[in-house]
Amino acid sequence: MENLKNIAVLASGNGSNFQAIVEAVKRGKIKAQLKLLVSDNPEAYCLQRAAKAKVKAFIADRRDFSAKGDFEEQIILKLKSEKIGLIVLAGFMRLLSAEFIRKYRGRILNIHPSLLPAFKGARAIKDAFDYGAKVSGVTVHFVDEETDHGPIILQEPLKIKTGWGLKELEKNIHSLEHKIYPRAISLFLKGRLRLEGRKVRILKP
Repeated sequence: MENLKNIAVLASGNGSNFQAIVEAVKRGKIKAQLKLLVSDNPEAYCLQRAAKAKVKAFIADRRDFSAKGDFEEQIILKLKSEKIGLIVLAGFMRLLSAEFIRKYRGRILNIHPSLLPAFKGARAIKDAFDYGAKVSGVTVHFVDEETDHGPIILQEPLKIKTGWGLKELEKNIHSLEHKIYPRAISLFLKGRLRLEGRKVRILKP
């Protein structure tokens, strides 16, 4: 039986958002069990973070599977075995299939480093910087079948200061992510998010 208080994080790289979630759980800001880290990259640094935090890790290397369906089925089996109720994407560089999303509809969160719908895709920070945007920011949203499209839970703007290079922008965006993501996860776990079509209403405590 799935439990909404059991969280799995899916990550492919450094895992700084995973680390922010680990710390939020330790401080009691996220009242849940961080049960599992799933990574598609055996070399990802997030796996070292998980080991240090004593969080169970599961590696599903896409290269080991001839079909995407088989790859995802292994992940789903692991999620079920750990009774995962909430899936948190944190730099997971694989697009989930519509079938996967349907199985966990309304229970997959993602964070994106722009104010959606602006600057979708994997290069959002660089795209905003190259475009000369004056304001960027961070979006937490539910995942649906389209890329960077699902209903928005929280957004936080960031003014791009004159003289910032790409590195400064990246640093400040990531810092903002680490604040806003645990907040959104906590709202979900407290049952304070209500989906109304494309809109997410945040209920009062």
